Amino acid sequence: MDLKAKAGELLSAWKGEDYVFGLNCIDSIGRMLAGFGKRVLLVANTKHLQDVVDDITASLSRAGLEVSGPIPGAKPNSPKEDAYRVAEAITGCRPDCVLAVGGGSTIDVCKAACVLSCLGDIVSPDIETYFGAGKVSAFLEKTNRKLIPLIAVQTSASSGSHLTKYSNITDMQSGQKKLIVDMAVVPRKALFDYKTTCSMPASITIDGALDALSHTIESYWGAKPETYGKLEEICTTAVSLVLKYTLRAIKNPDDLEAREALGLATDLGGYAIMVGGTSGGHLTSFSLVDCTSHGTACGLMNPYYAVFYSDAIQRQLKVLHGVFAEYGFADKATEVPEGRELALAVAGAMIGFSRSIGAPTKLTDLPLFRKDVHIPRALKAAKDPDLKTKLQNMPVPMTADDVDVYMKGILDAACEGAFLGIATLNGIDPLA
Repeated sequence: MDLKAKAGELLSAWKGEDYVFGLNCIDSIGRMLAGFGKRVLLVANTKHLQDVVDDITASLSRAGLEVSGPIPGAKPNSPKEDAYRVAEAITGCRPDCVLAVGGGSTIDVCKAACVLSCLGDIVSPDIETYFGAGKVSAFLEKTNRKLIPLIAVQTSASSGSHLTKYSNITDMQSGQKKLIVDMAVVPRKALFDYKTTCSMPASITIDGALDALSHTIESYWGAKPETYGKLEEICTTAVSLVLKYTLRAIKNPDDLEAREALGLATDLGGYAIMVGGTSGGHLTSFSLVDCTSHGTACGLMNPYYAVFYSDAIQRQLKVLHGVFAEYGFADKATEVPEGRELALAVAGAMIGFSRSIGAPTKLTDLPLFRKDVHIPRALKAAKDPDLKTKLQNMPVPMTADDVDVYMKGILDAACEGAFLGIATLNGIDPLA
């Protein structure tokens, strides 16, 4: 089956009528909001999305809906100040639903804002209260309240936020990102017209491609026996789409076939993290918000984590080696290496792909990276209880006590672009 058709089938089977995706589907948004009430608060950054917002407001008008806004969406990395601002707007205009239009930052901020507008007066107005897994649902049950419906229109092939239970919010003063992980914040409905991504600059295209790889590969590495088959199908499809189409989209931004392929790949990334979950690459990325973008940080780090995980992910590494080999990034050898050598081969293939699209491959490639600042920050964040799910999701789980020894070795290796300093922490393959 064609890769794009397979991706479409996977997404349709997962989300059903709650998700509209493809090319030239933006006009469906008015019909999608039927049943949520008449009053809509529109959140969007019109500076870069004016044409999209005009199409959306026209569709909402034809559906007989009353629109407040648009009010500005989020700055990059979803600063917590933007979440507070949007929450105030929700409280002030009391809409029947919120329509978030933008990339992952705007959608993440709207998720957090819906939480704050619902629970801020009775639980806490501080966003820190809700970071971690399952806290929002617990507070909703305790207070007998419901979040205002959130509908998401994705415009950037990257985060998958329009499909997932994650809201990443950043304290820009400390440079640290944290997250809400809760089924309650999943948008009620979502739309992604892949044509809207044609205006993305090359840097955003690269970042989105690496985010798709990171979401699917990290989730696949952490697969359990009961999720392995599904995650392998999702991962191999998404990785193939990224390897085949990213350079085409960079060279020709208006290549609709390539744009559709990357949109499907990033959506599969959202599917993957709902079946499984991300781990080391994402955890480290949360401490690099002031020196690179999210997907790029994850893509940079994952080759180094692959070597650390090598004992526990041999089956996944063999499959990924075959996919990278098919697209010319690994040797099509008659005998695939094993053990640490296999991990090194896949890590090398991942780095080779990053180089082919002009992405950085070690931390010192980032002009704003400072080893004396970012390494201690990343190690501190890894011990934060609000981020412990990332340690637990690792194929070779760490505790806070392991971080200064094992994670520091990974981070030091990523600074040098070498793998010799990466140790092994008694990895046990759960699939063996």
